[in-house]
Amino acid sequence: MPNDQHRPLPVAKPVVKEPTVTNAPPAGRKFPCPQCGARLDFDPNSRGMACPYCGYTQKIERGDAAEIVERDFEDYLSREEAKGSVIEGRSTETKCPGCGAVVLLEDKIATDRCPFCATHLETKPEVARAMIPPESVLPFRLDLRKARDAFDQWLNRLWFAPSALKRVANLGQLTGVYLPYWTYDSMTYSFYEGERGDDYTDTEYYTETLPDGRTEQRSRTVVRTSWSSVSGEVQHFFDDVLVCGSKSVPADLIAGLGDWDLPKLEPFKPDYLSGFKTERYAIGLKNGFNQAKDLMAKAIDGLVRRDIGGDHQRVTSVQTRHTAVTFKPLLLPMWVAVYRYEERTFQILVNGRTGRVSGYRPWSWVKIALLVLGIALAVTLVVILVASLGQ
Repeated sequence: MPNDQHRPLPVAKPVVKEPTVTNAPPAGRKFPCPQCGARLDFDPNSRGMACPYCGYTQKIERGDAAEIVERDFEDYLSREEAKGSVIEGRSTETKCPGCGAVVLLEDKIATDRCPFCATHLETKPEVARAMIPPESVLPFRLDLRKARDAFDQWLNRLWFAPSALKRVANLGQLTGVYLPYWTYDSMTYSFYEGERGDDYTDTEYYTETLPDGRTEQRSRTVVRTSWSSVSGEVQHFFDDVLVCGSKSVPADLIAGLGDWDLPKLEPFKPDYLSGFKTERYAIGLKNGFNQAKDLMAKAIDGLVRRDIGGDHQRVTSVQTRHTAVTFKPLLLPMWVAVYRYEERTFQILVNGRTGRVSGYRPWSWVKIALLVLGIALAVTLVVILVASLGQ
């Protein structure tokens, strides 16, 4: 009988998998030719498109040294972003001296407060700089009263909040704000190399010393992993990857607002902005796409691991190529509240469509300390009671 050994495994041959399409563009989806702007059908299977008008061709191959999309974006940035335009009715802008947000002012408003930190906008307004204007918008669904109700419900659910918090927080004004966003679509081809781990059971033999000094050989069942090399390609179409174009609101608060009903986007009209604040883009088109690529990369990692299969996966390299990239500039609605408590500023957001609340809050360390003391006292009483019963 073997001792402290397990049977050797055969050497697995590297596996090269066929390309896997995890998500393809919807039928009839049109993409712009990056050279002349014509509307073209993109064929993921042929890895690109050919424009019959200007002769532009776009191909994606494994050995490409750079992402083809960069040239498309550079062309657009040089032609359009610098030119841009202003939003009708928002011909002036001012930079908040408190948080640095650049707020687009309504033409009829002479003075205002920053919706993100409540600082008085004393800076003299300047002529609004040209930018890529929003093309679509989700209008507010929640009015001020419903937003206030959602805010109050959120406050009432807070554990260990200071007793005076609700009174102080209600002094903060809820302000309706349209925040700038980008959405990006991209057809991705991800070439990966890695290893697939498959678990199997094996019998392991070992020697155990008994209490009387004798030794005895025993066996036990153990789980081992067999690893094999795998390479392949995952093709995935990303639709409406959302990136916030503001730096005035922390990313974790934005993420806490939940999903947006983007299929209900409406064509942009300046009338939607009447009575609401609007911030200009602080994150440009190119930097926004870099953030979108980071989000896509996280999803691609999961798709690659699923394609490798097995019980465990090791991903050693992933090369992703982007093509047929499109984007939308849009505005999304939210209510913003800013309040101060014990010399600290707290920011609260309310989703202007769903009423979901995301915000920072203070903690009552007195209440937490009393709870800890209460638990310690209860444990002490239980110990004393058990000890007295044992005597």
